[in-house]
Amino acid sequence: MKIEKLIDYIAFVLIIIALYFAFIFAPVEKVMGVVQKIFYFHVASAWIAFFAFFVTFICSIFLLATNKYIFDDIASSSAEIGIVFCSIVLITGPIWAKPIWGTWWTWDPRLTTTLILWFIYVGYLMLRKFLDEDDKKAKFSAAVGIIGFIDVPIVFLSIRWWRTIHPNVLQKGGGGLHPDMLTSLIVSVIAFTFLYLMLMNKNLKIKNLERNIFTVENK
Repeated sequence: MKIEKLIDYIAFVLIIIALYFAFIFAPVEKVMGVVQKIFYFHVASAWIAFFAFFVTFICSIFLLATNKYIFDDIASSSAEIGIVFCSIVLITGPIWAKPIWGTWWTWDPRLTTTLILWFIYVGYLMLRKFLDEDDKKAKFSAAVGIIGFIDVPIVFLSIRWWRTIHPNVLQKGGGGLHPDMLTSLIVSVIAFTFLYLMLMNKNLKIKNLERNIFTVENK
């Protein structure tokens, strides 16, 4: 069995397991109620967005150091996936916030810096669409991918640097989470990580086909 197929199967099974842990295994939070269960997908999506932009950051550095387009393919593929999961974060956050905070959106430091992060990488993808030359596209995008990543640690540390109403669950002791909730969160993060790997494999295949078609057309 090819590794790509294996990752597909593992991702599919883990997503089903994550759904079980989130909706059945994890207890209902006493104060927030059932709506709190969106937390498992919200946090897992945030983790994947951060990880995806980190991959873009690292591969952008390698691209500038080696001029190998494979790193540009990985960087851009990861950025595309990161945008999807960052969008999920920005959608699930307000859905969770409305019944808890009484508002869909507030210019909280964590929310604001996350929105800025989303705009940075949307700009990254738009830049790639506007540039036709492969070399310029790769290098200019790499610069944005490197500089834009600065916002990731700012998002992560915002709840420590500024006053914020956003909960901090990623701290020693799990932020007061019930052990079953923490287990469910870990399962969700693992499942989403394999989903990221599955999407990355498929995205890279598409980009490889695009390069091959472009090469054939220009012969």
